[in-house]
Amino acid sequence: MSTMQLIENEIAALPEPQQREVYDFARFLRFKTQDDQFDGLLASETVLSRDWDTPEDAAAWASL
Repeated sequence: MSTMQLIENEIAALPEPQQREVYDFARFLRFKTQDDQFDGLLASETVLSRDWDTPEDAAAWASL
């Protein structure tokens, strides 16, 4: 039995209010992952800007 089938069986056995809590938690997990990825992207941008935003780079790209 797949993980999805196991989850579906467990959720089906719960009363409606608890099913809603499971749904809310699943959405929380999905968006938490997206937020974590976004935080990593912002951290990378900060580090890269220190390396790339230099007067030497600006001069090199000015003629393009």
